[in-house]
Amino acid sequence: MSNHSVISTDKAPQAIGTYSQAIKAGSTVYLSGQIPLVPETMELVDGDIEAQIEQVFSNLIAVCEAAGGSLQDIVKLNIFLTDLSHFALVNEVMARHFNQPYPARAAIGVAALPKGAGVEMDGILDIA
Repeated sequence: MSNHSVISTDKAPQAIGTYSQAIKAGSTVYLSGQIPLVPETMELVDGDIEAQIEQVFSNLIAVCEAAGGSLQDIVKLNIFLTDLSHFALVNEVMARHFNQPYPARAAIGVAALPKGAGVEMDGILDIA
């Protein structure tokens, strides 16, 4: 991986498997999925699904900043939900964190996520 670099920060949850928090290749950063783990405890955040969504964004922000970028540099965001009825809430929270133009996005309903999380997000940044 000569032109790739690993992005890592203790301000986001450490990897719980065989992956990196993010990989930078040129000016593109590939963010691994973030679930609502609190970095200090590696436990799911207390609270409802909105608290989980906010924690995921906090984790994404930390990894984006460690890569030298920000949430606004995300060009593609993937959202995985165990209950698609929370989609409107994701839009509300997302509107608090992003300015237009919004990133391209997919929202996918899944049967289950690691550690029983209700939401997971990954993305791609362009920090050119």
